[in-house]
Amino acid sequence: MYNARQLESNGQIMKFIVKFYPEITIKSKSVRKRFCKLLQQNVRTILRRFDETATVHLDWDKLNVSTQNESKQNRLRLIDAMQCVPGIAHILEVTEHEFDDLHSIYETVAPIVAESIVDKTFCVRVKRTGNHEFTSSDIERYVGGGLNQHYPSKGVKLTKPDYTVRLEVRNNVLYVIANRFEGIGGFPLPAQEDVLSLMSGGFDSGVSSYMMIKKGARTHYCFFNLGGAAHEIGVKQVSYYLWDRFSGSHKVKFITVPFEAVVGEILEKVENGQMGVVLKRMMMRAAERVAKRMKIEALVTGEALGQVSSQTLTNLSIIDKSVDMLIMRPLVAFDKQDIIDISAKIGTKQFAEVMPEYCGVISKKPTVKAIMSKIEAEEANFDFAVLDKALEDAVAIDIRDIAKETSESVTEVETVSEFDASDVVLDIRSPNEEDESPLIIEGVEVVHMPFYKLATKFGDLEQSKQYLFYCDRGVMSKLQALFLIEQGFSNIKVYRKS
Repeated sequence: MYNARQLESNGQIMKFIVKFYPEITIKSKSVRKRFCKLLQQNVRTILRRFDETATVHLDWDKLNVSTQNESKQNRLRLIDAMQCVPGIAHILEVTEHEFDDLHSIYETVAPIVAESIVDKTFCVRVKRTGNHEFTSSDIERYVGGGLNQHYPSKGVKLTKPDYTVRLEVRNNVLYVIANRFEGIGGFPLPAQEDVLSLMSGGFDSGVSSYMMIKKGARTHYCFFNLGGAAHEIGVKQVSYYLWDRFSGSHKVKFITVPFEAVVGEILEKVENGQMGVVLKRMMMRAAERVAKRMKIEALVTGEALGQVSSQTLTNLSIIDKSVDMLIMRPLVAFDKQDIIDISAKIGTKQFAEVMPEYCGVISKKPTVKAIMSKIEAEEANFDFAVLDKALEDAVAIDIRDIAKETSESVTEVETVSEFDASDVVLDIRSPNEEDESPLIIEGVEVVHMPFYKLATKFGDLEQSKQYLFYCDRGVMSKLQALFLIEQGFSNIKVYRKS
């Protein structure tokens, strides 16, 4: 899906046509207009984060995106960012030209595509809008015939050719399509109401949050801390990633609820086999109260039917009865492997694989068919003042402050732009990012170790050396540094290019 980094710039002025997800186009006129305006604003907001020259203009059936920054790096970032904006079906990279007649179309297209058809079979495909003296088929035959006659190729092949010349003609404008990039579809934010996602940082909660974002729901995050600082850091990382990657056009909140005392109360007061269901009911109660404070009307979980003991149909029903609020489960019918595959596609798998686990409550023989009267009897022993206190101590932050938080709170991690010869710069970017732009610095050893391997592999490195963590924006470097410092490592700094 995210293959923009592998492509080379064609050296032309950068212009893109963004196509709406088809489900948007079948809405009523007023709804379609609202959704398209939302998408226009979202794309503009996202692209202006790194390209102030980017412009986004709305037509009835598309967005026209252009930029004055024609660098290869900016092109790749534009494409990559647009591929992650909900509401986009696909993005066409185009060059724009005026024309007078069929022959002028051919003369424009031929030098652009000549190299692409060498030693290949090809065909020409045209979409046309407006009043012309020729049809789309006329353009296809004229341009295809001219290319076949005057340029070396293996000839025209209408079925499964090696290369397809794609053109769009709109009134007096010709678009030559250089590349097509798939979007994630869905609806633009915030086409739906806000939701509160219960985040554990694992495969399920990350994917369920993504699916709600894709559906156009501004998704806030609620984390129940069961006793691990490293776990909270990890959940903040994946939540920040989901926001930054797929919903950075809108502000959202990250809420941490300290649940250690609640877990302790359950361990002390609740019968062993009922603890898992009771814990989930306490989480739902707490999440409902957080959501109501934020005027949010629905909760989201990553639960899937039958995946664990608390997720049987009976137990889910009993968990739902703990609150009056709607609980949405986007993954309820998904197999675990399906969820893992989606997490790999969207980029959260790397986080989930190394996420520290703090279950807090582990039943020896958990009930798979809880009885409401028995659950209620066990909860009667629970001191709900403990839950009230947890909610009083909950902390809500703007998710953008996760980046700021690392700068302010991780005072032990020094940020440097220079190094000693004995230092090692540790490039923690993902393999795709490293392949696109390898980090080469004269005078110092550079080692690549993706961020998702640090938790298990950093300790294998030579610990007598000083390691300078590097990533593009510096946020992940600081978050990972904090996690490792919590594990007892002290030979870490963050490297930022001067």
